[in-house]
Amino acid sequence: MESSLLGYSRGDASAKTFQAVNPENGQTLPANYAMVSEEEVEEACRLADQAAPIIAQFKGPRKAEFLRALADGIDGVVGDLVPMMSAETGLPEPRVRGETGRTCGQLRMFAKLVETGSWVDARIDRAQPNREPLPKPDLRAMLRPIGPVAVFCASNFPLAFSVAGGDSASAWAAGCPVVVKAHHAHPGTALLIGQVVVNTLKQCDWPEGAFSLLFGEGRTVGQSLVKNSRIKAVGFTGSRAGGRALFDLANGREEPIPVFAEMSSVNPIFVLPGMGEGRIEEFTAGLMGSATLGVGQFCTNPGIVFHPSGEFGDQFISAYVEKMKSVNALPMLHQGICDSYAKGILSLSSCDGVNVEYQFKTENNAQGSYAGPCVLSASVDDFMKDSSMMDEVFGPSTLLVSYHSADQLLDVISKMEGQLTATVFGENEDLTTHGSFLEHLELKAGRLLFNQFPTGVEVCEAVVHGGPYPATTDGRSTSVGTGAILRFVRPVCYQGFPDEWLPEELREGNPLGVNRSEG
Repeated sequence: MESSLLGYSRGDASAKTFQAVNPENGQTLPANYAMVSEEEVEEACRLADQAAPIIAQFKGPRKAEFLRALADGIDGVVGDLVPMMSAETGLPEPRVRGETGRTCGQLRMFAKLVETGSWVDARIDRAQPNREPLPKPDLRAMLRPIGPVAVFCASNFPLAFSVAGGDSASAWAAGCPVVVKAHHAHPGTALLIGQVVVNTLKQCDWPEGAFSLLFGEGRTVGQSLVKNSRIKAVGFTGSRAGGRALFDLANGREEPIPVFAEMSSVNPIFVLPGMGEGRIEEFTAGLMGSATLGVGQFCTNPGIVFHPSGEFGDQFISAYVEKMKSVNALPMLHQGICDSYAKGILSLSSCDGVNVEYQFKTENNAQGSYAGPCVLSASVDDFMKDSSMMDEVFGPSTLLVSYHSADQLLDVISKMEGQLTATVFGENEDLTTHGSFLEHLELKAGRLLFNQFPTGVEVCEAVVHGGPYPATTDGRSTSVGTGAILRFVRPVCYQGFPDEWLPEELREGNPLGVNRSEG
């Protein structure tokens, strides 16, 4: 029997249990995981609250030491991760190893960030005691940690958006304790990483409340976490329904807290008239790879493609269907996602004006959570009449929407919801001809791409993985890249303090050598 990690202790192993299911064959895996009680959720939050003021005072090098040691520890268990994660998710070994590398890379990226220290945005306005008509006080400000953060593991990234993924890494880098809610589909993977986290915390002499890992039902444990007064922020990656529920809970608290939820995006692609028929083969091959990558279970999966009608459109649809026919069904991460994908395809294909160009037929007696590609088409006129065509279908499907005039795309953009990405394919001249098109598109997405496909999110300083609602609950944030740390801090101003009582980043001699804005 496996139980939750409450700081450096284990939860009650006699509680109600659950088991993971192998999506490749539908078989229940043998390990049992005990669900936490309300009292155990409270204990995890209490420990985090106790640790918060201690961790908040850790300097950059100490946080960097922990983050690098954690990355090394995760690298060291990849041999155990491969069979565990593959059994729970159906993901092949290269994906497990690749996601391990991304997870460890994120940790080391934040280690480098906090080690240099300039991310705190130190600002100094020195006193002017002789200023008329009133003297000016000495004012110094910087970013400080917000407090304990609740992190919800994502189903589609069992490592990079889970226990020690980007949300946790950025929270620890900011100086915040983390209470993680494990995803029910891959508890063994979560526990394996969680044990590495605990061992690393002990090794680096961090307080035990810096981390807890909780198993349990999403509704009960998730609600208890978000409503707990000791939690000061939430990181979430998942469905719109789940993210919105947490957002509403957080805003209904006596003390509302920020929820940074990455939720829903169809990641539209706009093919402009300048892209001629000679590029159709190359484009459809790239689109097929992007739309079916990971069985379409990437949050940047392109779900809708707007393309010119007429002869170009006919050739494009035909070529894309042929490409998609070469893609076999593969297991999705768990049965819940598979069922939602089937419902989404049924709903979309039922809309007036939508044609099913191709749909992979899964055998009725197939075992596991298998799903295959689907290609649908519609005209822009029918698309504009039915807003449900804009709903995300999470899986390897594509809706192809034909238009007659590029001006129609401005109407599409005006009615489109917020997106993580928006992509433009065409020639350089198209950008000149349709300049206002980009200006409108900028208001709808967090990342704009030109002649590149949106799947594959580079982890770096400049990347933005966020966007206007419902892509996220806060369009000013990103959950990937160094900017993710800004979600879990707040500005604090120090007025009139003696130099020795200021944070080192704000002291007159700048002992840490950080970049500062000085007035």
